Amino acid sequence: MSEYYNKEFKQKSFWQRPEGVTGMIFLTALVVGGGVLLATILPALIALASNVLYLSLMLMVIAAVAYMILDPKMRNLVWYMYKSVMRWVTGIFVRIDPIAILKAYVDDLKKNLREMNKQIAKLRGQMHKLQEIIFNNKKQIESNLELASQARADKKEAIMILKSRKAGRLKESNMRLEDLYRKMEVLYRVLTRMYENSQILQEDIQDQVMVKEQERKAIHASNTAMRSAMSVLSGDPDKRAMFDAAMEAIADDVASKVGEMERFMQMSSSFMDSIDLQNGIFEEDGLKMLEKWEQEGVSLILGEEKNTLLLAANDDENVLDLNAPKKEMVREPGHKNQYDSFFDLD
Repeated sequence: MSEYYNKEFKQKSFWQRPEGVTGMIFLTALVVGGGVLLATILPALIALASNVLYLSLMLMVIAAVAYMILDPKMRNLVWYMYKSVMRWVTGIFVRIDPIAILKAYVDDLKKNLREMNKQIAKLRGQMHKLQEIIFNNKKQIESNLELASQARADKKEAIMILKSRKAGRLKESNMRLEDLYRKMEVLYRVLTRMYENSQILQEDIQDQVMVKEQERKAIHASNTAMRSAMSVLSGDPDKRAMFDAAMEAIADDVASKVGEMERFMQMSSSFMDSIDLQNGIFEEDGLKMLEKWEQEGVSLILGEEKNTLLLAANDDENVLDLNAPKKEMVREPGHKNQYDSFFDLD
């Protein structure tokens, strides 16, 4: 029998899933309730044990329980039934259908992409203004240095000192503004690349939802609860459960990527809001947030591209063209969906 598996994700145990929490609560209640009940009826059981017929019935019940515990197939069947019931109960209160969850994430991605597009446009506008400020400062530096030089030649020491100091202040200001521009360039490159990668991510998820929704219906129809139970009893894998596990793994991966996307957007928005280009000031907290992100590990959305983008932003020869049109990513012919491997056949 063919079975679904994924080389790139570790399947969650029952206890790590939402129904596992329900199962733990139910199991705890069962143990506590069973202990209280046993303590309550123990005298009655002792009295019944004095009767041969009742003693035989109790021994049969104990033997049946022992059989279920010791026999692997029966134990697996009981465990499967328990998990199925807990999943059904959890589904009443919590959305656990992976297809429905992925559809919701597609809506989140669409909304985030619109917001990210606005952030990129806003950031590009701020960078253009900053470039203009730096350029005008450089012109004023040159002008003040020329005036200082002329004042020295004319032996006008006071004017020479005044113009030299003004040129020095402008130069110091430009150094800070140029450092700010480099940080904004990091932000711009990362936001742009996140936008492009997230477009592909959205299309890949939509394809998976469209294809796997029908496939899941077919698998659930052909692998009924009774048939799945029989498969477990015979030692075969539960194809329906394995398919759902792969879908849940996709949902978890998408959740992590959408979460990273939203966190970075929030950070970049806070960073941009802290900048006052009119007065040439910005809050250090915004820079620290960005620097902390730079030092963190590999990005789920960018992958190894994160280091490449950071190097490019700090390379003076790699000039960023702010006037270049924003790319609308289109998947190339033969593109392999990043989630196809979650359903590779063994």
